[in-house]
Amino acid sequence: MTRIDFRQVRKRYAPGLPLTINDADIEIGSGEFCVFVGPSGCGKSTLLRMVAGLEDISSGDLLIGGQRVNDLPPAKRGVAMVFQSYALYPHMTVAENMAFGLRTLGADKAAIDRKVKAAAEILQLTPLLERLPRALSGGQRQRVAIGRAIVKEPRVFLFDEPLSNLDAALRVQTRLEIAKLHKDLGSASMIYVTHDQVEAMTLADKIVLLHAGPLIEQRGSVAQVGSPMMLYHRPASRFVAEFIGSPKMNVLPARLVHAEAGHAEVELAGQRMRVAADARHLERGAEVQLGVRPEHVVVADQGEGAALPVSLLHVERLGDASLLYVNAGAPLPTMTVRCEGAATQAPGQRMTLRLRPDQLHLFDTQGLACRRTVELPA
Repeated sequence: MTRIDFRQVRKRYAPGLPLTINDADIEIGSGEFCVFVGPSGCGKSTLLRMVAGLEDISSGDLLIGGQRVNDLPPAKRGVAMVFQSYALYPHMTVAENMAFGLRTLGADKAAIDRKVKAAAEILQLTPLLERLPRALSGGQRQRVAIGRAIVKEPRVFLFDEPLSNLDAALRVQTRLEIAKLHKDLGSASMIYVTHDQVEAMTLADKIVLLHAGPLIEQRGSVAQVGSPMMLYHRPASRFVAEFIGSPKMNVLPARLVHAEAGHAEVELAGQRMRVAADARHLERGAEVQLGVRPEHVVVADQGEGAALPVSLLHVERLGDASLLYVNAGAPLPTMTVRCEGAATQAPGQRMTLRLRPDQLHLFDTQGLACRRTVELPA
């Protein structure tokens, strides 16, 4: 069981250049599956490579199992890395590829054979051990690359966008296999880098969502750390709220009318509505931003929640669901509503949306979230 700690870690590639990583404070528990996610250029692969020892740390400390490893060579860190590219030797069989790292370290042949067979059993590669990489599918090749990491029996597994080269069906299959691998190897900690929020939400025990661009300098690299459902239900900022969830959250300009401990009242497009959020730190009349996820908007003339009249602009039918793009009039932007796949609405139709207080989010002018006052899954 191995814990990983980033303590005020910074990375600057050269003097005068902006920080790539700024004040990263992250705790990854022993045996935890942690996913680094964020937009391109946010530094998620840089953080992963720091754990592997492939990137230097400009300042701060990195601890693995309580040991400071800033200056420890990669081979002595007890980590194994699976890259986006399979990097298999084409002239070697599956078994030889999986065993190669141990052989270069001079491991005993009997021990190598035992570890390769055990890893092949876990990854369902036993019938393929004598095949060459060219005779394998993309998903099978990625499993061989994972097997090469397993045989090293590392304390920490590092995955750098391992599914990016696979088609949609193989991504789902391999994602399930990685989740099963984590369960089977429960003692090993795993860090997984992806730009795909679906992978982050489905695989992670803990998500580390990273900022990109100027936000790195302004607020640090880490936007929020927590369980997938915590980031979904209790985003710390508008950035988190819009990044987590697909389609992304609707964010609408509003004005704060009144604030109490249990709720706030805002004015949106001339109508007042309640939000289950604590906005007492904001002044009355302050400009705020009201957030609601497309799947939390209800199309109904009657029912719970504030009514918002809209007109339908466009419908996207996805089979299991339909996305309605609606307009409530200036100054509100176009909103997205997710509803059942058999929705019968047609462009040009007038309809009423219902916005429930417990499904709404409130953000200040800096994009920071007001604390939600409803009990929600974490």
